Amino acid sequence: MLPVHTTRGRILANGVAVVTERDRWLRRALLLVKLTVGYNAVEAAVALVAGLGAHSIALVGFGFDSVIELAAGLAVLLRMRAEVAGGAHDTVERAERRVRRFVGWTFVLLAGYVTLEAGLGLWRHDVPGESALGLALALVSLLAMPLLAWGKARAAGALGSRALAAEARETLACAYLSGCLVLGLGLHAAVGWWWADPVAALAMVPWLLHEAREAMEDDPCR
Repeated sequence: MLPVHTTRGRILANGVAVVTERDRWLRRALLLVKLTVGYNAVEAAVALVAGLGAHSIALVGFGFDSVIELAAGLAVLLRMRAEVAGGAHDTVERAERRVRRFVGWTFVLLAGYVTLEAGLGLWRHDVPGESALGLALALVSLLAMPLLAWGKARAAGALGSRALAAEARETLACAYLSGCLVLGLGLHAAVGWWWADPVAALAMVPWLLHEAREAMEDDPCR
């Protein structure tokens, strides 16, 4: 009988791979991240097109945030695939830290953009066009994102993956931003409060800065 070897969550006995609990969690995590990446790609395109068409600062900002979350999701997906393929752990971790720092700085730039544009909108009393598509997108995201975040957080705990845990928090941030959009666009559509949209956009800023700090923060255990 051949000896038993372990390779990244797989046990080889007599040359046959045995599926472990880690394998199952890894497959779940990969599926959830793929779903998030796919949804964020569609979400970004729809939000940017609808936001530009409706001159909605909050909706355009939401679209840019989706692009950032898409980049983060792709980075986590690549890292997990590298783990499945047996890539060197240190190499994957170094690449992940570089990507996280990049995403963090992009969050800072996005926060600056939203603050400037929303502030100018309030100053000039800009009236955004209504966007039924944008409101529908925000409602779907408000329902879907918490479920994806919950699933990824569970998988991150089982796998001990800090990267996946951070990406799950970004998905929660997406749900928060969806709530801002529902509030801002909904109030404008219902009662014509022109200031609801830029105020909802400004409500994004604390989350954006929080995510920037989280993305650029080093692991305290290192």
